[in-house]
Amino acid sequence: MKADRYRFDGTNRCDLRELPCNGKDDDLDKEKILAKTAENLQEMAALQDALYADGREGVIFVLQALDAAGKDSTIKHVMGGLNPQGVQVTSFKQPSSEELRHDFLWRVHKALPPRGGIAIFNRSYYEDVLVVQLHELYKGYKMPPRTLDGGKKEFFKKRYRQIEHYEEYLYENGYRIVKIFLHVSKKEQKKRFLERIDDPAKNWKFSHSDVAERAFFDEYTDLFNTVINETACAHSPWYALPADQKWYTRYLVSEIVVDTLRRCCHTYPRLSEEALAELKDCRVQLEAEDL
Repeated sequence: MKADRYRFDGTNRCDLRELPCNGKDDDLDKEKILAKTAENLQEMAALQDALYADGREGVIFVLQALDAAGKDSTIKHVMGGLNPQGVQVTSFKQPSSEELRHDFLWRVHKALPPRGGIAIFNRSYYEDVLVVQLHELYKGYKMPPRTLDGGKKEFFKKRYRQIEHYEEYLYENGYRIVKIFLHVSKKEQKKRFLERIDDPAKNWKFSHSDVAERAFFDEYTDLFNTVINETACAHSPWYALPADQKWYTRYLVSEIVVDTLRRCCHTYPRLSEEALAELKDCRVQLEAEDL
């Protein structure tokens, strides 16, 4: 699948500055891509139904990106093809005072789906090694000196390890974690910011803090690059997808979702002989009704 080009599982190094932010090199036919996306959404729904019925595995899709890369629209247009009864979407905002009193994975663990379900994380625990690292927010945490005395590099080295072990723990307990980074260019981000300013229906999506964070665009890009390389592995890979063309990004995400669900356990439960006999009896009763 086309998304494999952007897959990182620990065997290959990610270099975001070398990866494209658009699909110009992928020999694209927009009409065909849109048609394939629609096909993927249909298959996705069928696979999700079987995953839910089987109930042995849970799936977590992590979406990370810089501002205006299209996380919300991706969730709406791609994940909207799933049955909402079996999906829970969690947007991880700035930690509350209660959340800051716990370890950084506490609020994440509460958001896990039951096996058979799907979780979509709009941002995630990766914020704790991204914005927290860039702005050195960890210095304000109420934690014992032994956790902070090693310095910034050592602190986040431990967090990378903790994340890696946490994802391994989830995998060994029946969950699949797929992490997606929407790789938007600085030029396209500027264009989308201006659209949000000019369109009254999009004004609510924009704030002055977006411009302030844009000043760190290059720093965030380098940090995302480090985070991907430090936490990518076979059982919880990263995908760094071009995000300048939303229709193509949505197609790639739909490919990834379908591929992930295909790999899951999705066998419909088989009824016992007694239960099958009861079904036959019910059929006889229904067919005998005089309507």
